[in-house]
Amino acid sequence: MHVRVLVLWADTRSANLGVQVLAHGMAALIRQAWGEDVVVDFQDYGTGDSEIGFGERNILADLGRRDGVLKRKLRQYDLIVDSGAGDSFTDIYGLRRLAWMYNAHRLSAGLGVPVALGPQTVGPFNTRLGRAMGRSMLQNAAQVHVRDGVSATYAEDELNVVPDAKSTDVVFALPQPTSGQHHDVLLNVSGLLWQPNNHVDSARYRSLIFGLISGLKRQGRTVTLLSHVIENPRPDNDAPVSRELGDELGLNIVIPKSLEHARAAVGSAQLVIGSRMHACLNALSTGTPSIPLAYSRKFAPLMADIGWPHVFDLRRDEELIEPLLETVVSMQRTDNDEVDVLRARARARLETSVEALKRLR
Repeated sequence: MHVRVLVLWADTRSANLGVQVLAHGMAALIRQAWGEDVVVDFQDYGTGDSEIGFGERNILADLGRRDGVLKRKLRQYDLIVDSGAGDSFTDIYGLRRLAWMYNAHRLSAGLGVPVALGPQTVGPFNTRLGRAMGRSMLQNAAQVHVRDGVSATYAEDELNVVPDAKSTDVVFALPQPTSGQHHDVLLNVSGLLWQPNNHVDSARYRSLIFGLISGLKRQGRTVTLLSHVIENPRPDNDAPVSRELGDELGLNIVIPKSLEHARAAVGSAQLVIGSRMHACLNALSTGTPSIPLAYSRKFAPLMADIGWPHVFDLRRDEELIEPLLETVVSMQRTDNDEVDVLRARARARLETSVEALKRLR
């Protein structure tokens, strides 16, 4: 009988290709630790790859029942791996999402199914209830894996848990893609940040993007726009922005049809500049230099841990266009040794997760 593992908060069909990275990357990590014949399934907050969702309706339907819909789902597995949706182990997105995560942990504990937190960002928690739920989940987990040093320190100092593995993002567990169409500079513009949002000033972000494109053209670079959150009905969608800018500025666009298509595109580019962290991580993991335009605390610590200092924080007030363009020029003058060293360091960090997961067999 095959060993079965469920990856929580992951979806191989998500319009957000970063979510797909987490799903496929977690599965690759699990198979490295537990063997290629392990059965890996995925459960998002909603249905996604699953036949059910893990939201309020099914939480209430499951409540007080020995054989509720959520319990039936969870008891099928030998291990639960919580991906944290990468950066959702926090209360900054509201307590609702965190409560759904907490409920899955609570039910799994009652069923005797171990839960390991895969490599992810931990914290911050800004509310008393959020901190209590976060601490409970970490302290009761079979293992805790973090993907950056800031998360490790936060887990230890704020939640009283020492991580079992100080790892990195699971994108580095994915195979090298086949070559795609050559591109010079792929620029990922975030549909989330293009509209009013809770992260950065959207008007300032738009001004930065227009200034960056203009500056890259003056340098003689060819800019192609890359969507990393693709067609979907939600406002968080890069494709409409890519089309709008492409039409206005006469730029080519790439709207990937799949994660493999996206990785082939970034792997065949000279440089990727992106506001979606996994657009940049996809590039670095395939050997392409990248400049992340960060909008949250998840970017810089992860990049710093794997030795990549070329991160620009959109939340800061200083002018970014000229420093960005200077970094583009400096990257053009160097070879890819820095990226090769980064990839080796990342794979070594990821191996700590593989070895830790082996201990759960």
